[in-house]
Amino acid sequence: MGLLLLLTSMLLYSYFHSERVVNAQLLFTITAIHLSIEPAPDVTRDTNVTLKCQTFVSSAGPEALSREYTIYKNGNTIYSKTTSTSEDLLYPLSEARVSNSGKYKCMISIEGENMTSEAKKLTVTGLSKPVLHINKGVVSEGEEITAKCTAPGETGSFFFYFFIDSKEIKDMQVNSNQAEVQLHFSSTGIHKIHCGYTVLVTPDSFKSNESDSFTVSVRELPIAAVLEIFPKSRIYEGDKLNIFCKVKINDSRTSSESISLYLMQGSQLLSSGYSALNHSMVALAKDPGEFECRLKKGIVIKLDTTVVSVTELFSVPTLTMSPAEVFQKEYMRLTCKSESSASERLGRDELTYTLDPPGSLMTPEGNGIFLGQALLYDFNYTCVAQAKEIVKRSEPLTVRPKVPVSTPKISVVDRAVIGKPLKILCQSDNGSLPISYTLLSGHDQLNTTIVKELFQRAIFTVNISKPDEISKYMCEARNSRKEAPRSKRLNATVIVPLTNAILTVLPPLAEISEGDNIYLICGVNGTPPVTFKWYRFGNEHPLHTTTYNSNNTNYQVSALSKEHSGMYYCSADNHANQVVYSDLVTIEVRLAMWKKVLIGGFCLLALSVLGVVVVLCFKSKRGKREAAAELSVKPSSPKSDDSLTMSLTHETEVYNAATVRVKGAAVSVWSERPPEEGNDEESSMVSNEPDVEYTEVVHPCPLDHARVPPKKGTETVYSELQNSQHGATDHHDYGSVEYAELNSERPEIHHFPPEVNHHQELPVPVD
Repeated sequence: MGLLLLLTSMLLYSYFHSERVVNAQLLFTITAIHLSIEPAPDVTRDTNVTLKCQTFVSSAGPEALSREYTIYKNGNTIYSKTTSTSEDLLYPLSEARVSNSGKYKCMISIEGENMTSEAKKLTVTGLSKPVLHINKGVVSEGEEITAKCTAPGETGSFFFYFFIDSKEIKDMQVNSNQAEVQLHFSSTGIHKIHCGYTVLVTPDSFKSNESDSFTVSVRELPIAAVLEIFPKSRIYEGDKLNIFCKVKINDSRTSSESISLYLMQGSQLLSSGYSALNHSMVALAKDPGEFECRLKKGIVIKLDTTVVSVTELFSVPTLTMSPAEVFQKEYMRLTCKSESSASERLGRDELTYTLDPPGSLMTPEGNGIFLGQALLYDFNYTCVAQAKEIVKRSEPLTVRPKVPVSTPKISVVDRAVIGKPLKILCQSDNGSLPISYTLLSGHDQLNTTIVKELFQRAIFTVNISKPDEISKYMCEARNSRKEAPRSKRLNATVIVPLTNAILTVLPPLAEISEGDNIYLICGVNGTPPVTFKWYRFGNEHPLHTTTYNSNNTNYQVSALSKEHSGMYYCSADNHANQVVYSDLVTIEVRLAMWKKVLIGGFCLLALSVLGVVVVLCFKSKRGKREAAAELSVKPSSPKSDDSLTMSLTHETEVYNAATVRVKGAAVSVWSERPPEEGNDEESSMVSNEPDVEYTEVVHPCPLDHARVPPKKGTETVYSELQNSQHGATDHHDYGSVEYAELNSERPEIHHFPPEVNHHQELPVPVD
């Protein structure tokens, strides 16, 4: 048991100790890494170059950290090394070559932490001179030699080039510093050979100098190609030619094996074989006159050529037509003729002419002359000339029969408006171009237009001042010397611009009242259709818009009210695009008749009631005067006399104040008495009895608001003069009462009964 505990404690100690060591080693950081190129970044060939990778690491543990170095060239790994020392990494490039040029980087990795240096570029200049080797210096035609080109001491990817007589013959790409090719010579004589190479260093390339030249002598093979043609001269078309192509060997030691023969005329292969060729044919002037006999042995080619001159028996015919222009179904003549012929070999009647195709409906009228009618469509004719088995065809002649121009149609472009330029179109539905159109006014020619293109139109511009002038125009079309058809006379609607816009109101303006329906009639002079618009003055938007095929129309306004009062006008426009306006018309909507009758009825009713009130008041006044007269004959005390004198004085002032007229008011017949009668009664009443008088001012209906201020209320003033024989405690109610009424719209009647004295009643007057 104790041994087990001892072993356990030793294992735990070893584990924790190793953990502390590992943790101590992991305490580090890479502070910097630099790459340098020694002795310099730009060197010449064969210089010893060293890439130095220097790193700076800070660590809290032991110094010996495992470091992994990697060297990159142009992004590719070229070297890697793992070390536990802190020494700089050195990567040597002994005897540097151009292939060592490029961009280099250095990277260090410690326990998963990486750092890479900046890129440094190394440039190595200078290439070695290429070396050329050949296996033979003297060869025969077609014999090959082996050429080998070497780039001593160079490495990398190469392109090798081989030259014969400074002309590049072959190139090839290899990954070694040498290349080997097979060269052959197609011609005899002395030839010079050299080579060169290029080293590929992405993305650049470096080219070497040229190698030394080697001379190669090429001997001619003792073989030749022979071409013979019979007859040798004065060859005419139709003559038979015999052609021979064969091999000629000048040295008996030379074998004829592997020799091929080819007989050609221009690019046409006539025959082929091995030792001799024989070919027969009819001579034609149109065919190429050069014949070739070609011998081929391996890569060696021997040629023999002969040019044969063939005299033309007759020339290629030409086909012509007369007249130069022809219309459908018109007669025409086609003439087929060869301009030249060999009269010494060809008789006059041996050369014949025909038309192709045979069914062209043209009748022969002699050798090479054909007559017939032109078709209704385009047709191609070809002339065929033939003699002694020689056939020659002319170029096709396309006959395009012209279509006679149809009767033209005359029309107006857009619209015809008086006072504006009028455009007239003259056009035929059928007819070959060019077509000449002429505008006529009556029998006078005004202008001519020639239509040469398919979509071109003949348009003439004129001016008219009256509608009937338009019917004078017509046009004429012509595309031949024949009679030119004429169109009918121009028939089109002429638009007269609008004038004299007038707005008429129905019923008459004086009869327009509330609730009525009115018609606003707008009329103009001009050509319909017309677009009418009605406006109320002050509003730019129309009340109503309509287009009517007439010179006048109306707009109805229903159920008029006071708000419809105002000024109205209308506008009109037609296709002449000239808007005309009417004068302003003022519409005043009057009060409705039933409202007038109702107001008059109220006024009459008010006057009737007022008359009844006045009559009643007059009767009451007379009774009071009689009662006052009875009381005035009774004796009274001095005090009573004084009271009576004061009462009479006060009554006179009240009466004078109550009978003042109101300017501009209608006064009732009961409001004022004649001056004479009033004075008599007043003098008698002063000594006999007190007097009660009513004065009424009535305003007529309806009231003129401009002259009378509005009513603020109804004021009724009662003035009472009392005279009593019993003193202050026992008196009667006598006095003068004034009633005034002001009303602006309707008369109002206010009745005020006389005050009643509960202490003593006045005697009732007796009529």
